[in-house]
Amino acid sequence: MPTWIRCASRFACLVAALVMPRAAQAQAAATSDSGPRPNIVFILADDLGYGDLGVQGHPTIRTPRIDRLAADGGRMTVFYAAPSCSPSRYQFLTGRYSNRGGIGGALMPESRIGLAKEEVTIADLAKSAGYRTAAIGKWHLGTLPGFRPTEHGFDSYFGLLYSNDMIRPWVQTDVPLRLFRNTDELPGEVDVSQLTERYTDEAVAFIRQNRARPFLLYLAHSMPHVPLGVSPRFAGTSAAGRYGDVVEMIDWSTGAVLDALRDAGVADRTLVVFTSDNGPWAEMPPRMLTNPRVVRTDAGTAGLLRGSKASTWEGGVRVPFIARWPGRIPAGVVTPAMGAAVDMLPTVARAIGAPLPAGRTLDGRDLLPALAGADRTGRTEFLYLNGIGLEAVRDGRWKLKLNPQPGGRTAVELYDLVNDPGERWDMAAKQPDIVRRLSARMLAYSRETGATIPDGVLDRK
Repeated sequence: MPTWIRCASRFACLVAALVMPRAAQAQAAATSDSGPRPNIVFILADDLGYGDLGVQGHPTIRTPRIDRLAADGGRMTVFYAAPSCSPSRYQFLTGRYSNRGGIGGALMPESRIGLAKEEVTIADLAKSAGYRTAAIGKWHLGTLPGFRPTEHGFDSYFGLLYSNDMIRPWVQTDVPLRLFRNTDELPGEVDVSQLTERYTDEAVAFIRQNRARPFLLYLAHSMPHVPLGVSPRFAGTSAAGRYGDVVEMIDWSTGAVLDALRDAGVADRTLVVFTSDNGPWAEMPPRMLTNPRVVRTDAGTAGLLRGSKASTWEGGVRVPFIARWPGRIPAGVVTPAMGAAVDMLPTVARAIGAPLPAGRTLDGRDLLPALAGADRTGRTEFLYLNGIGLEAVRDGRWKLKLNPQPGGRTAVELYDLVNDPGERWDMAAKQPDIVRRLSARMLAYSRETGATIPDGVLDRK
């Protein structure tokens, strides 16, 4: 309980504030009945594939700082985001599947929708618990007043309100790409080669400024989303080409953030999470390849997983997930327990001792037991939404997938993701009972929320 609440009078509060060292005041303010509450740092990459890190098995991209983060903390081998930018960010910040908030796909610069005012975010929870909060980087949850970061629990914001490709020739818009400071648009063209360094400088400064109080930092990189941008000191340094340069620069950025936590003396009481918003954009549409600034090799890899960004195959939605919290997450834990972006809000609420939002349907669960190695299962179910459509469901090892076919037909396929993570062998004909059970679950969610399923496809199962 904070010191000022325990004081019996205004005079006693003043005396306590004067005699208590600043660090001790901060520690008292960051302590709940369950013990010290951690600072929270989220590092979110954009379009980083499941196989794009050294610790995830990439043969030539070097990511020593992220690999070290995994060695010092825990790694989940099954962690799900959404297949595109805006839905994934919605799920990450609210703990809810994206169709509940009407976020069907990547929002455009002219979009009239965004993160609704009634939504409760991770930042709202942290701020109500006395945390200082900052969002740095790509937002992509609405550009209009009412939808911006400082209107959803973040004390400060610096970054782009949407993807760095949402300019001509890739997107037919006349809205200029501009950086924002809080709600103010900053003048001048955006140099994408400097974005990662600028975001990192902002993050390091925020940590230094708030070392004496609990804080939540949401660092959402614009990279490695195309068009790729890498500063001169990193250009040409990776054996994996331009894409490797960009990922290795994000590794440098992660190291700079970790060093800032260490130098501020708060590393041991900070929960750091590193993940991605979706899989690699390996199947870019033709509009993205009309200018030499973007080529096919500018996309990453999903490793052995099938599919990529914009799909609900595993390669589109299964992403790296690494978390470090000294004393709470044992070093070197690698868990097969299933987690998802929607689990972040309940996990943070548990970590900081904040109550879950009242009157909101949450789809997430607390992942701390799984990250501590005490729970080898994690969440038991995941629903794969693409736009407003429900395309698949996973329950345990089994995934039921709706797979559109030529001529408008939709195949209902079943995959054993434990034995066949690459989704090569359809087991639907051999497991009709599982098909019926998972079909019923998809239909139930569709009826509850309005998520679309092709007419009649599952009713016959």
